[in-house]
Amino acid sequence: MSTDIRPDRTAAEPAEQQSGNKIRRHRNPRQGLLTAVTWIIAIGFFFPVLWMVLTAFKQESDAATNPPTFFFEPTLQQFRDVFDAGIATPLLNSLFATIVSTILVLLLGVPAAFALSLRPVRKTKDALFFFISTKMLPIVAAIIPLYVIVGEIGMLDNIWTLVILYTAMNLPIAVWMMRSFFLEVPGELLEAASIDGASLWTSVREVILPLISPGIAATALICVIFSWNEFFFAVNMTAVNAQTMPVFLTGFMSGQGLYWAQLSAASVLAALPVVICGWIAQNKLVRGLSFGAIK
Repeated sequence: MSTDIRPDRTAAEPAEQQSGNKIRRHRNPRQGLLTAVTWIIAIGFFFPVLWMVLTAFKQESDAATNPPTFFFEPTLQQFRDVFDAGIATPLLNSLFATIVSTILVLLLGVPAAFALSLRPVRKTKDALFFFISTKMLPIVAAIIPLYVIVGEIGMLDNIWTLVILYTAMNLPIAVWMMRSFFLEVPGELLEAASIDGASLWTSVREVILPLISPGIAATALICVIFSWNEFFFAVNMTAVNAQTMPVFLTGFMSGQGLYWAQLSAASVLAALPVVICGWIAQNKLVRGLSFGAIK
């Protein structure tokens, strides 16, 4: 007659492991409650966006009902009406101003941030304060002299005016952001590259820029969002030819009321490019890749 002798796993476990298991079991209900609360908050923040997307596929009669209509027959009529209203030109203007200004910001901001971090110039703090001080002036206080200057040189209602203004608007933020990423790169990397015979440009291109690519992506995305959503400059400096998406959206607000379905369709089209940019850059939006580069 054989007896099944099996070791007691509970008894064999160390006391610290048993205590850890009890703590995890004790914390599970709290973690579940915290997860549920987090999901409720996230859905609460996302619900207006979801409702906007749903409203874009409604008829105006369904969009204006009170209480709201949850069950309806989807239609693309509102998107067709928005394109018939001339959304293509503002959309292309916003794309052009955003992309070109972001490229200019990176071309100017990356060398400036490099010079203020890994290759610091004299009175670095003064230069940084000068960059950030340009953001302290209210836009309302600067709009009159800017309008006069732009009008005198014949650049009103010109998309290149917005490109220049957006570049100047985003450059200080880009320099400060990029400098923080450059400071995370160990200076020994440049020294090692110079010892191997690499020039400064080669070291920056082959060593530094791959390490700070997440910072470049994050900075570019911030500039894209700020430029795409900018309204004050656009509404004062443009009329028809250089009209952007934020200005175009205000055209749906008339004295006869709001066209909720058309406004929602135009808003979906206006938000789509920024969402696509964020989705493309999501894998790069991680900081700290330069840590641990030297073993």
